[in-house]
Amino acid sequence: MHIIDKSQPIKKIANILDYNNGAGVLNRQLGHIMYFCKENNLPPLTILVVNSETGILGDGFETDLDLGRAREKVFGYNWFSIFTPSALEFSEIWKSYK
Repeated sequence: MHIIDKSQPIKKIANILDYNNGAGVLNRQLGHIMYFCKENNLPPLTILVVNSETGILGDGFETDLDLGRAREKVFGYNWFSIFTPSALEFSEIWKSYK
């Protein structure tokens, strides 16, 4: 099954969240999500946030999968099957990777 690409440019997400400086302002927030997914063997949710000019991941964001396959895993995962992590959980995982 093919999932339509629903990636969003980082600038668009930054503007929605009222971070009007665009690229770079969400690195820390997205890093928390990236490490949480990695630590819990979840699909790489941050794969959906891309550079508006290149359409690829920003610097520092990674996945072991190719972009298309990673997006398929993200869209195919039942995200309602996990509990929403707390700020403390995000913080602890962030510290363990830094």
